[in-house]
Amino acid sequence: MALSPSVGGTRDRVPSRMSTDSPATGRGPVLLMALASGLSVAGNYFAQPLLDVIERDLHIGVTAAGLIVTAAQAGYALGLILLVPLGDVLERRRLAVCLFALTAFFLLATAVAPNGPLLIAGTLLVALTSVGAQVVVPFAATLAAPEERARVVGLVMSGVLLGGLVGRLASGALSELGGWRTAYGVNALLMVVMAVLLHTRLPRLPRSHEAALTSYTGLLRSTLALLRQEPLLRWRSAIGAFSMASYSVQLTALTFLLTRSPFGWNAAAIGLFGLLGVIGVMGMNVAARLSDRGRVQVVSGTATALLTLSWLPLLAGESSLPWLAVGVVSLNIAQQAGLNSCQNVIYALRPEARNRINSGFMTLFFLGGATGAVLASVVWSRAGWNGVCLLGAALAAGSLALWVLERLRTAGTGEPATTAVIR
Repeated sequence: MALSPSVGGTRDRVPSRMSTDSPATGRGPVLLMALASGLSVAGNYFAQPLLDVIERDLHIGVTAAGLIVTAAQAGYALGLILLVPLGDVLERRRLAVCLFALTAFFLLATAVAPNGPLLIAGTLLVALTSVGAQVVVPFAATLAAPEERARVVGLVMSGVLLGGLVGRLASGALSELGGWRTAYGVNALLMVVMAVLLHTRLPRLPRSHEAALTSYTGLLRSTLALLRQEPLLRWRSAIGAFSMASYSVQLTALTFLLTRSPFGWNAAAIGLFGLLGVIGVMGMNVAARLSDRGRVQVVSGTATALLTLSWLPLLAGESSLPWLAVGVVSLNIAQQAGLNSCQNVIYALRPEARNRINSGFMTLFFLGGATGAVLASVVWSRAGWNGVCLLGAALAAGSLALWVLERLRTAGTGEPATTAVIR
């Protein structure tokens, strides 16, 4: 896999000594970025299967235990808004390494937290700095040659997604060996290793003179300005938010469904069932190859349509495990393929502003997921699985409708910025 400093017909400020056959730009660094990104986000999911254990060990109530998960979500959202845009004005390798080192420190602090409030604070800070993964993703996009950008981004994002899936399982397994604190301690050590490897294996990308003159408040304002200035960023953010909302509906309600008759599964079995999401990660990489061949809009349209249709087997899965598995796999493939196509579109817009673009997109993306989770809980309590499936299908249909409207709008206006790249 060749990586290059040139992106989309423009050139980021990368040292001229770099070349596509340099060891610093081969397949190894891409896999390193994927692994590092996965480990960075994994800590945000450790507490989910361990809430009962943590509650008993620290003698905290159910509400306080629930705040641990909320703190992880809130911290990650704050990091997306406040820290990820810094990648456009600071040297990106140094920023990523610093965030990884801080994550390691906060993981260690969380591992030794003596009470609930300090554990919640540690979780918030771990999540805040774990957005180093979202600094690494546009870093990889910048290093990648245009014809391989989708594949490179897909590989690194696969690491992010697998980090969430494996993090839940790893925390449960490690807690059996040495208690719930073990997962945090092990991850802290691994994050130190990743920080060192990123520093030694990745190239340095000097910041531009213009970026050096940008203030922090100006940087945050420009992130919002990009949403106003770039129609495709708005369209793709909306598509991503609706699709993530639909996906989050399934994630939230699936646990409710599997714990009741006719399934009656425990938390461990539900966690293993969640490994079906790995197939979705494989689907992302297939979609990335198609996108690199100029078929990104085909991928987008197919993904949003499949996301909508996936709710039919999920509806039948209320009493049938095979249909439920088909629906979960289909939904995962559609979601990950759609995410990759959206990222391929937005990263082609402004190479010099990729971190701010990623910040705006991912903030709306995860807000969509949070909204879907809330709606799923409400609808489940009132209309059960049938209502949940109707809600998920409606949100997915919204993403499909937005994609159709985007295509009609851009075709009508002749958008010159990226039509050649994302045909």
